[in-house]
Amino acid sequence: MDGDALYSIGDLARRTGLTVKAIRFYSDQGIVPPAGRTPAGYRLYGVEAVARLDLVRTLRELGLDLPTVRRVVEREVSLPEVAEAHAEALAVQIRTLRLRRAVLTAVARRGSTPEETELMHRLARLSEDERRRLIGEFLDSAFGAPGDAGAEAFAGIRRSMTPELPDDPEPEQVEAWVELAELSRDPGFRALMRRLADSHAAGTAPGAVPRPGAVAVVREEVRPAVAAGVDPVSAEAEPVVAAVLARCARLAPPPGGRAPADDVVGGGGLLEYLETVNDPRRERYLRLLAVVNGWPPPESLTPSLDWTLHALRARVTQ
Repeated sequence: MDGDALYSIGDLARRTGLTVKAIRFYSDQGIVPPAGRTPAGYRLYGVEAVARLDLVRTLRELGLDLPTVRRVVEREVSLPEVAEAHAEALAVQIRTLRLRRAVLTAVARRGSTPEETELMHRLARLSEDERRRLIGEFLDSAFGAPGDAGAEAFAGIRRSMTPELPDDPEPEQVEAWVELAELSRDPGFRALMRRLADSHAAGTAPGAVPRPGAVAVVREEVRPAVAAGVDPVSAEAEPVVAAVLARCARLAPPPGGRAPADDVVGGGGLLEYLETVNDPRRERYLRLLAVVNGWPPPESLTPSLDWTLHALRARVTQ
């Protein structure tokens, strides 16, 4: 057949691989109009119909809707413009599917109830602004809202505790975000972080029981003892405990001199502060935060804190 030949709908089906029903549908939609009809009224199509149908099939397989396909075929809109818009839409769909997969994976792993599953799904679908608002409320409850008295002192801590879920997150990041969001909504955890913030602020006042820096002291002094398997209530542990107390006493000495080392233990001092710091929810938040933000996992302070607390409780009861 030459370029002026006309094809029946059956000819088009054989040349394009589409069904007669599909070609008739596209023809009825005006996407591939007939070039003429036989004396008996059957449709006939020109050679350009083959190219149109090939393009239509490709665009449909890529997921474009019929109105958009018609606009492309009729050159009302350029194919690159449509491709760019469709690629952006697909990116949103892919992100949505990843969120759903992460939620379903978490549900299967955790054996969640229907109520927990609904909450997880809702948290995973939050927009970036909604996520920031949720975390902002949590941080405000712990450290005070920006502009509040004393809140400026915690600006750096706020930044370091803010999760930033990527635009194209991995499933484990989505799962970590959901758990972190649940944890940030826990009134008990919010109260815990508020106590830590209050204790931090109180420990910076002149003559106050030293708190800021105490965790770093414990990490440095106690970690070797933990690694060596030293019993925290043994005689071998006594020099380690004494070093911790002496260094903590020097962190915030009262006006006119240093506090006796033993004075930092009881009365709402070091022991109570380290017990609060050692709450497993605090470490869990930091681990989840690292996953969401793509940071290296933080060092666990639990072994050193457990050791120190055991030693201090034994000292207080002596």
